[in-house]
Amino acid sequence: MRMRFAIVSLALVTCGVSAPAQAAPSFTSVVPVPVSAAPATGVTYQITASTSVFSDVPATGELLARQLRRSTGYPVPIAAAPPADGISLRLTGAPGGAEAYQLDVTAAAITVSASQPAGLFYGVQTLRQLLPPAADSATVQPGPWPVPGGRIVDQPRYAYRGAMLDVARHFFPVPAVERYLDQIALYKLNVLHLHLSDDQGWRIAIDAWPRLAAYGGSTAVGGDPGGSYTKADYQEIVNYAAARNITIVPEIDMPGHTNAALASYAELNCDGVAPPLYTGTDVGFSSLCVAKELTYTFVDQVLGELAAITPGPYLHLGGDEAASTPAADYRTFMNRVQPLAHGKTVIGWHDIVNAT
Repeated sequence: MRMRFAIVSLALVTCGVSAPAQAAPSFTSVVPVPVSAAPATGVTYQITASTSVFSDVPATGELLARQLRRSTGYPVPIAAAPPADGISLRLTGAPGGAEAYQLDVTAAAITVSASQPAGLFYGVQTLRQLLPPAADSATVQPGPWPVPGGRIVDQPRYAYRGAMLDVARHFFPVPAVERYLDQIALYKLNVLHLHLSDDQGWRIAIDAWPRLAAYGGSTAVGGDPGGSYTKADYQEIVNYAAARNITIVPEIDMPGHTNAALASYAELNCDGVAPPLYTGTDVGFSSLCVAKELTYTFVDQVLGELAAITPGPYLHLGGDEAASTPAADYRTFMNRVQPLAHGKTVIGWHDIVNAT
């Protein structure tokens, strides 16, 4: 997959007005650009009321069938065997890595082949991109539903393909995060970096420090409503992402970008005085108290609880824009907290190299 710039158009359909039928996109519209794409001139597969889906990975087949049912109104049943006229998702031991796939579209059938479930999932995302845009609608749309014929062979150039969502400055509820996951999955991104804390809000419940979410999570930039995720909410996001081959990387920013935490607990401040909650956009003015031993107890407990509900291998510790933390204190702090990652691999912003 070779990345390129793309313009994603949002089609707005006025209530009660039917949109004209759209032709299927061409192979050149697939994002990222596949390793190999060979269109078959004049060949098209039509998804109809008789189309069914067979999958060697049931969850992937059901995701595809569910979306097609919503937008086409067709029954799209799950078949017990590969259909002669339908869609087959097959684990075949095909060459390439775990995320490689081959997509074949003929006038009679569609077949996605891969050696691993991840490859099947990404082949389905390419198939989704080859359908008319209305196929991703949440409501039934008029057809037809053509898929251009040919063969695509593909695998990623990069193992880590990430997007970030800042839920700290502006809180996004679980359904909004899930919609975002659906969108990045379509373009074969496999990591979502969740920015869970900042000066303007703390977004994840921590049992040992309950005021972080209850009080520190009550604000957002510009006075917008705050909010926070319970652990059950967070685990729902993690599971939803995993079903789409996406790993969640949570970030707790430190030692700067910590006003929400400092406002929640006065004892985390060097002077023992809690600052007011903050809804502006300035950076670089807040810092955990590097000299207090309580600070490291706080970090250890927060990271421990977060690591316990994060199946992915990474914890992001931020480390950026800590302008109010003296350079020597910054190095002391970052070198001390990195071993507190509870078995996870530490990620940080580029500033973290100053701690080594």
